[in-house]
Amino acid sequence: MASETGEHGRRRPIWVNPLLGEADPVSGVKRVLPRHTLPDGPTTPSTASRLIRDELMLDVNPRLNLATFVTTWMEPEARALMGDAADRNLVDRDEYPATADMEQRCIAMLGRLWNVPGQGHPIGTSTVGSSEACMLGGIALKRRWTRRNAVRYAAGARPNLVMGANAQVCWKKFCNYWDVDARVVPMEGDRFHLGAEQAAEACDENTIGVVAILGSTMDGSYEPVADICLALDALQERTGWYVPVHVDAASGGMIAPFLEPELEWDFRQARVASINTSGHKYGLVYPGIAWVIWRDGDALPEDLVERVNYLGGDVPTFTLNFSRPGAPVIAQYYNFLRLGHQGYRAVQGVLREVAMYLAGQIEALGCFRLLTRGDQLPVFAFTTTDDVTQFSVFDVSRRLREFGWLMPAYTFPANRQDLGVLRVVCRNGFSFDLADRLVEDLRSLLPWLQRQPAPFHGPADATSFHH
Repeated sequence: MASETGEHGRRRPIWVNPLLGEADPVSGVKRVLPRHTLPDGPTTPSTASRLIRDELMLDVNPRLNLATFVTTWMEPEARALMGDAADRNLVDRDEYPATADMEQRCIAMLGRLWNVPGQGHPIGTSTVGSSEACMLGGIALKRRWTRRNAVRYAAGARPNLVMGANAQVCWKKFCNYWDVDARVVPMEGDRFHLGAEQAAEACDENTIGVVAILGSTMDGSYEPVADICLALDALQERTGWYVPVHVDAASGGMIAPFLEPELEWDFRQARVASINTSGHKYGLVYPGIAWVIWRDGDALPEDLVERVNYLGGDVPTFTLNFSRPGAPVIAQYYNFLRLGHQGYRAVQGVLREVAMYLAGQIEALGCFRLLTRGDQLPVFAFTTTDDVTQFSVFDVSRRLREFGWLMPAYTFPANRQDLGVLRVVCRNGFSFDLADRLVEDLRSLLPWLQRQPAPFHGPADATSFHH
């Protein structure tokens, strides 16, 4: 129990806050509430709410968080819809048929947005995030490979999955959890993601698929999906090995169709078996919602789909989570209706303009070198110029926190661990005004940083970043 010395030197309890204690006798709060054990009794709703809100003030302002890709602003109408639907369990499709139907409409819209072949209803599902969606895509790839190679697999052949070193950690988790060898192609020089030639060279008869990323977490760049597919076509002609592609479009899947509709990264490529995207990233929905769509029934083996009837009706399910909130699905459907093609194109176009503008302003400061410019995802990465010896990117990240900004600093993976970078993610709600304010805050820091004798912080002080 927290205490302090009173008038006569005796120890007495510290009130949490006089307004929550003696001045508010109905609160029932007399001492500091425990943090790691349940309190002995209940607390009034208003008191519990105020205590939690006070503690949450220690969090960074989400709008100033340049690290996360996850949506930090939605319209009041969307927030109200999510609140109204907070009690809906998506898996109870017989009880909540309207919510279930909205999920299917979203799947149909995404399938057509990504040019799924045929005129039927696209095959897909919502998930709680892209990590789950990627797991499902990977499981389908492995099951298809084991069917094609049943004899060899039974004899001990180990499947593998090819990806770039920039792949999100969920793909390494997939390989670990589902007993697949991860063939990770390292970065080289100024190639910061998977190249077509490198992807094909990493494949063999045991490769279940190649993961191509439309919007790298590391720097916002697109991997060359079409070129990767061409390289795998040539590989199949030489060897007979069939290697499908899963496109991890966690971010780019809701950018490229609106800003670069001519870019053929999706199901227009015959080798693309499945695609995932995060509705809670550039789908503009609060967490957590993601989507995975398969090319056709062959790409998703039927024996991976379980069916249950104890919820009422016959419910097919192919997800890692069973019970899931319906509110994010409803919010996604709201955005699709609210914005349409033109609305999404307008929102994403402004985000890209802001990103490119901000990248140019940072480059003009003279001590930073851009690795990407925000002209694919509205995301860019930059590092210090070669002549900067007084400070590091980690110093910049630490000092920007003094202004409330969270700008992640980190090193690239193998074979470019020598390269430390800063990354900026521009999301809906990040305006030109905020971009100008960031540049001014950064400019005001530079004289202090340039007076340092040497960098104070290094890779051990790296801030985290999120997919």
